[in-house]
Amino acid sequence: MTVAGRMIVDAQAHLWKAETPDWKWVPGRKPQLPEPFTIDKLVPMMDEAGVDRVVIVPPSWPGDRNDYAIEAVKQHPKRFAVMGRIPLDRPESAALLPRWKEQPGMLGIRLTFQREQAAMLQHADWIFPAAEKAGLPIMFFAPDNIPKFASIAERHPGLSLIIDHMSLTLEIARERRIKLAIDEVVKLAKYPNVSVKVSATVNSSMEPYPFRDMTEHIRRCFDAYGPKRCYWGTDLTNSLAKATYRQRITHFTEELPFLSEEDKDWVMGKAILQRLSWT
Repeated sequence: MTVAGRMIVDAQAHLWKAETPDWKWVPGRKPQLPEPFTIDKLVPMMDEAGVDRVVIVPPSWPGDRNDYAIEAVKQHPKRFAVMGRIPLDRPESAALLPRWKEQPGMLGIRLTFQREQAAMLQHADWIFPAAEKAGLPIMFFAPDNIPKFASIAERHPGLSLIIDHMSLTLEIARERRIKLAIDEVVKLAKYPNVSVKVSATVNSSMEPYPFRDMTEHIRRCFDAYGPKRCYWGTDLTNSLAKATYRQRITHFTEELPFLSEEDKDWVMGKAILQRLSWT
């Protein structure tokens, strides 16, 4: 299903099933929702909202595993792809990268550097040259650590680096630091290998739909990166009660007047498909 003939691609959603003895979670980590968010829950929501495809980002609480995301691809190969997790604390993981895309639906890697994970940036230098050599794009979530990626982007011009969620968190929003965070994101736009997911905007908004307090921040990213380096996405399980899936689409397609119809074609789907080489 499409909206006005436009391909709609959600650049991020988590999927997970219930914890079981053979699918244990990392001790102490809690999911975004009390109930599992499964393949069978997401697909009808996509159909109802008019979402054609979704990039699955495996969540952190089951650990560095991608098996359930791959299962989703096997069930719906035309609708799902994966940006997989990898154990950063094991440099021997680099040996996995040359054959990374042989996994069903696997398009690249997703890294998180927030809170207790931020220290990993000092020990994970191996991942960037290895991913560049293997031709694997990296999505990364590094709130308050964006400046450290300027040198990474410069040293590895062949590595596609995708900033997640405009580098925003609910904590940053509550502390009224969004503008400062966007300042750092915009600085990286000078590197052509860096792009940004203007995603999870509902999570950072302090207002109900249509989330007008986020318009200025989305526009700053869009003006810096342009339509081919900005990607709509929801991270919907992080704010499921705040908006319907359809509202998350119309927020961009109906409530952001600075986007032309052609811009929307790129931001809502074409750009992320091109960046990840998802045919």
